[in-house]
Amino acid sequence: MQKKQVKDSDLVKQIKELKKARNAVLLVHNYQLPEVQEVADFRGDSLELSRIAAKTEAEVIVFCGVHFMAETASILCPDKTILLPDAGAGCPMANMMTAQELIDLKKKHPKAVAVGYVNTSAEVKAELDICCTSTNAVAVVNHLKNEKEIIFVPDKYLGDYVARRTKRKLILWNGFCPTHMRILPEDILREKKFHPKAKVLVHPECLPAVLEMADAVLSTSGMGKFAKETPANEMIVGTEVGIIYRLKTDNPDKEFYPASERAVCPNMKRTTLEKILFSLQELREEVRVSDSVRSRARKAIDRMLEII
Repeated sequence: MQKKQVKDSDLVKQIKELKKARNAVLLVHNYQLPEVQEVADFRGDSLELSRIAAKTEAEVIVFCGVHFMAETASILCPDKTILLPDAGAGCPMANMMTAQELIDLKKKHPKAVAVGYVNTSAEVKAELDICCTSTNAVAVVNHLKNEKEIIFVPDKYLGDYVARRTKRKLILWNGFCPTHMRILPEDILREKKFHPKAKVLVHPECLPAVLEMADAVLSTSGMGKFAKETPANEMIVGTEVGIIYRLKTDNPDKEFYPASERAVCPNMKRTTLEKILFSLQELREEVRVSDSVRSRARKAIDRMLEII
């Protein structure tokens, strides 16, 4: 353990030196490994981090997350160099819909407005009318009150949650997050048995039966806010286990229990300190969205930002 700590200390020192030399910042998603979260300049959810990227004076953005997140940063700040430390860090949900599949779906429903979760590729975003996040999906659909038909892609569980909250019938795609699907109702029941006073926080990507057992259905940023503001001292957290580290770091006097230890996203765990260092040394792997795709995708993101 001592050797690893010494090694990590040396890596962190090199990363800090290279950040300064490259005029770079590290944006780290809430699901990343603890040691990666420790070197972050900014932590948060995907869109929150991309908006930070657009505001920073840094020339180089190292995005410690998955591919669609780095793409979103490129869409919002095309003048910056966006690096993804592990090029293989993808999102299974985002990969469940292609741009052509969305085009075909829109042809079947020509009068429908296409709403898409930010967890999509840049090419899919370019075919959307408006983006949304797990935080604002309900607000986005409520804003479209005059639209008779709404396509919602790609997450059918987030879509079902939004449909229930807005009382709107949505045209859903059969996408989902494999990590959140691992959280089952029996997991919540088990944790409640051990921690009967704990509040249950779950992400809207979870199964409907899990959402029904929650005290609050929240995005990762929403969970962070709830944890700080609630008088509750114990929380059962139904999302990817990486967020537990951040919640505990930000609220050391409170206890957080993962709803399921199986809720691990392997793609979110691909980024390591070594890969961050290599990325800064060699300025790789760069993620850049083409101008033609970027301009169209930006419209869908900007339309969302106008209403939240």
